[in-house]
Amino acid sequence: MASFGAVESTIRRRHPMSQSFDASRSLTALEQDNTIVAVIEMTKAKWLIAALAPDFKRQPLKKIDADAPSLLMQRWRNEAGPAGHTIKRIAVGYEAAGDGFWLARWLLARDIEAYAIHPASVAVSREHRRAKT
Repeated sequence: MASFGAVESTIRRRHPMSQSFDASRSLTALEQDNTIVAVIEMTKAKWLIAALAPDFKRQPLKKIDADAPSLLMQRWRNEAGPAGHTIKRIAVGYEAAGDGFWLARWLLARDIEAYAIHPASVAVSREHRRAKT
């Protein structure tokens, strides 16, 4: 094949191979053997916490008092130790309602990553929604 110098390089740049964007893939590296990923559903009295952790045969789902999430995260970190995993990162996501940003500050003070999710961006079923009157 003949090379046309500048013309050939222009053609290559003009039509680069497109790569699809997969929004379900994280752009941040996730070391699955060293990371606990948790989500919290908050109410005033009780919180529901679910997690993915290395070598857990189950996916923990716990209902706890609103003042105990730090103890639960520490327990999960300790459970991963005997399985040969040193937890380097804990990431927590939660729906940030009206007063939800205190939790981000609280988690960050304990070296836990916090991801506040705006309530409008959470997908919900509209099947049983009633019209406001």
